[in-house]
Amino acid sequence: MTKAAWTEHVLVRKSGGEPEGVRLSLRDWGGDGRPFLLLHGLAGHVGEWDGLARRLRADGHRVLALDQRGHGASERHPVDVSRAAYVADALAVLDHFGLDGAVLLGQSYGAHAALLAAGGPEAGRRAARLAAVVLVEAGPGAAEPSVLDEVGGWLRAWPVPFPDRAAAVAHLGGGPVGEGWADGLEVREDGLWPRFDPEVMVAALAENTRTDRPDGPGWWREWAAIRVPVLAVLGEKGIIAAEEYAEMARLQPGRLHGVGLPGAGHDLHLERPELLHALVRAFLAETGLA
Repeated sequence: MTKAAWTEHVLVRKSGGEPEGVRLSLRDWGGDGRPFLLLHGLAGHVGEWDGLARRLRADGHRVLALDQRGHGASERHPVDVSRAAYVADALAVLDHFGLDGAVLLGQSYGAHAALLAAGGPEAGRRAARLAAVVLVEAGPGAAEPSVLDEVGGWLRAWPVPFPDRAAAVAHLGGGPVGEGWADGLEVREDGLWPRFDPEVMVAALAENTRTDRPDGPGWWREWAAIRVPVLAVLGEKGIIAAEEYAEMARLQPGRLHGVGLPGAGHDLHLERPELLHALVRAFLAETGLA
């Protein structure tokens, strides 16, 4: 997809935790229909959504995709990497463009931000501006503390700089997943480099492993508070266990629409973007949001 298909916007969002402001870069695909804001996962990048964004725009939707703080063309070393900061960034984008009735669609860490944006103590007020949430490979359960070492170790072990794209694609899984990850690399004179700092990624993930939250591990209270329809798309080889999904369904029996994809992994949005698009279209039709 060429850059001509979208326009880059840069917002500088100031907050108590970021008095100098945080640079937020996003791709605006245009459109006049129902707004979509697409949020990538941890260590990901905005370009992961190009395939889906193109399809949603062809359907007539207003499509925006955000490079979340700490990633891509956005602020590389933000001071605040709390879950609240990521949620506030997403809502600030909607505010900036004056978008109501939006669908927040995210994968993994980005989907978790979408979940929290729709839930929690302000769920009722936000339901007036959010139409629905689409969660790709994410849920409200807590991550195990060991995940920090696993994710951090994997990111730190990337043999950077990669000498060329082929080497990067091969190391990052090959196929459409490797291609998708490689698309987010920065080209420098000495090779290809990630556009994130592994230590920032680990710091951002740490809150999801906490066991001392007032309501216990995980974000179940926020999940139960959601007042808009939710589509959960999960890969058979993904990270959401059957027990977690069963509890999700129990707490949101009238709003949760779940789809499991046989053979798909955590990066199913890269593996099967055309199927994800079809599922989103069916979900919008079923909930009267098309």
